Amino acid sequence: MTFLRTDRARTLRQSPGRAEARVWSVLRGGRIDGYKFRRQHPIGPYFVDFACDRIRLIIEIDGGVHQLDEVIARDRQRQQALEALGWTVIRMTNDQIFSAPEILIEAVMQHARRLQG
Repeated sequence: MTFLRTDRARTLRQSPGRAEARVWSVLRGGRIDGYKFRRQHPIGPYFVDFACDRIRLIIEIDGGVHQLDEVIARDRQRQQALEALGWTVIRMTNDQIFSAPEILIEAVMQHARRLQG
């Protein structure tokens, strides 16, 4: 079972969308204050776009399909399940990533500061 999850995560990492590739260029290698993120990381039964174990933070990048009612409901349920596991989820749209990527950096830093203080 672990092999199948690892294989699925690897496949997802090999075909990122443009917004995910842009986010990864900001997050990779601990570029935000040393916080290391993983791409397409399995948590529970889900694969999340980006996760930082150290601060228990998930970043989800939502394209246009996430505006559909049935997807919104599924995303809400998924987010509640991840939060029940002790994670915080930050959702950003593709448009936000391209128009104001600094919002992502500030969101990560705000979350980290909340944990420290």
